Amino acid sequence: MTDSDSDEDLKRAIQLSMQTNRSESQTQKQETERETINLDSDDESTTDESPEEVAPQGSESIPPKPATPVGILGLDRNAMEQERLARKRRASISPPPPRKVSRISSSPLKVPTEILSPKKKSESILPAQPSQLTFPNGIVKKTWAFGHPRQDDIKLEEILEKNDLNLAVLSSFQWDVEWLLRKINTKATQLVFIMQADTDDVKAQYRGETSAMKNLRLCFPSMEGQVNCMHSKLMLLSYHTHLRVVVPTANLVPYDWGETGIMENMAFLIDLPRLPADQVVHEHKMTHFGKDLIYFLEAMGLEETIISSIQNFDFSATRRLAFVHTIGGAHTGEGAPWRRTGYCGLGRAVSQLELALEKPLAIDYVTSSIGSLNMDFLLMLYLAAQGDDGLKEFGGRYLSAKKNPGHKWFRLKDQLKKQVMESFRIYFPSKETVKASKGGPESGGTICFQSKWWQSDTFPKNVLRDCKSRREGMLMHNKILYVCPQPSSTSSPRSPPKAWAYVGSANCSESAWGKLVMDRKEKKPKLNCRNWECGVVIPLQRTTTTMPGIESTTKPTDAAGLDVFERSIPVPMQYPGAEYEGKQPWFSSE
Repeated sequence: MTDSDSDEDLKRAIQLSMQTNRSESQTQKQETERETINLDSDDESTTDESPEEVAPQGSESIPPKPATPVGILGLDRNAMEQERLARKRRASISPPPPRKVSRISSSPLKVPTEILSPKKKSESILPAQPSQLTFPNGIVKKTWAFGHPRQDDIKLEEILEKNDLNLAVLSSFQWDVEWLLRKINTKATQLVFIMQADTDDVKAQYRGETSAMKNLRLCFPSMEGQVNCMHSKLMLLSYHTHLRVVVPTANLVPYDWGETGIMENMAFLIDLPRLPADQVVHEHKMTHFGKDLIYFLEAMGLEETIISSIQNFDFSATRRLAFVHTIGGAHTGEGAPWRRTGYCGLGRAVSQLELALEKPLAIDYVTSSIGSLNMDFLLMLYLAAQGDDGLKEFGGRYLSAKKNPGHKWFRLKDQLKKQVMESFRIYFPSKETVKASKGGPESGGTICFQSKWWQSDTFPKNVLRDCKSRREGMLMHNKILYVCPQPSSTSSPRSPPKAWAYVGSANCSESAWGKLVMDRKEKKPKLNCRNWECGVVIPLQRTTTTMPGIESTTKPTDAAGLDVFERSIPVPMQYPGAEYEGKQPWFSSE
């Protein structure tokens, strides 16, 4: 985008910002006048009313309770002018910008209407065969990074494939809306943004600021009670022939997608073919992956028409995968909903995929944020990785061991502690690593840890490893959990290990995974979760067929550990990683 383009966009954006003082009731009335959309839709409306031409300016994050109104479009005149001048000053030293795409047009929205709804799908739209899809069985890719050779990586443009994109449901914690919309054909693509908004006033403000964009809807997951952060990263991308499900570790900002060459991420992608017009996947035949995806979207409050249209796609390829999530809030009561989410849901997913083991595990966790860790949290996560739904540790903590110091739980706990200290590694950059990175300390703002937690007597310092990228000078915003059983004398040399990886939004913290406690009133387990998160559990294939990109190419006799993931699921960091040995972790706020 040229400076003249930016100036014109600035004027239009300021004009739009002056129109957003309408009442909440007026905004809601406009919402109700919009037509229903779903994953089969590629047309919002046949009205002649045109969307206004806007150039949204997104902030890096959405403050929960801003002191002054700063909206989704970042419509602050002074700040926008300063940003325009800053862009002009740094034009000569920035990496090449993405290819210029059309801004939102002032012409009427004209798109094909042949697949408006499941009942109206044209018979001429034929379902894609798996061989015609780019990612038919799922794959994990590194994000592209400016200044580095391209190898097993992917750009956001390559994920979106904007020329064929009908509808995009996008969830993120941080947003740069102006940058994002340049990568989408906004004249033909319906958009749903799933965002954090703490209050009704903020929701009304965001809706008002985007009311002129007739092809954009907003979804606000609940932030009530203990919920602190809508941290989930998810994309549902609908095309004529298939649905692409993407679970990245990246936010929707340019530096997370490699455009500054200082930060790297990962993304899981899978393409699910559209079913014939007269077929849907009934709930009892839906895979666990599909059921848990729908459960998560329902909890977030996504429109029912979009959720129900998920049944128009074939989820068979997800049978070997698991969609795991953390739903913000308290989970207790009838049906034990706590089993379906947080670290309890992770353990349930591991068990469903027949990956549960009681033998010792080697766990390597790459994280961009660390909470107030202690041994109890690591034990909960370790047991979940073994396939436990949370009750083993919960039972030891609240029931069996309550008044019996000699209970067997304490002996088991001591054994588990030893296993954790020997084979649980958390990868997080040291202060020296961040300082020596391409972007320097200024690029470490989204890598979070606090010195008070590090200095706590209960923090397990021995498990930390200095996280250094294999791409020299880059920092990581990854959240990856690699799990592999430790080799033993009874292991069969012909049987590959039950290894698996998690890729998603959850960092190594209790906020991300939750904690199972006793409901004082009901005297039943209750899972408390402060964040919204989601991710995918990806087993290494134990056969030599199908599953390109996820099949293990490592010989069965190779030692357990990260070697088994090479050439199947990317391992972005140097491993096993140097111990800290007197070094300080990176503290972003100090």
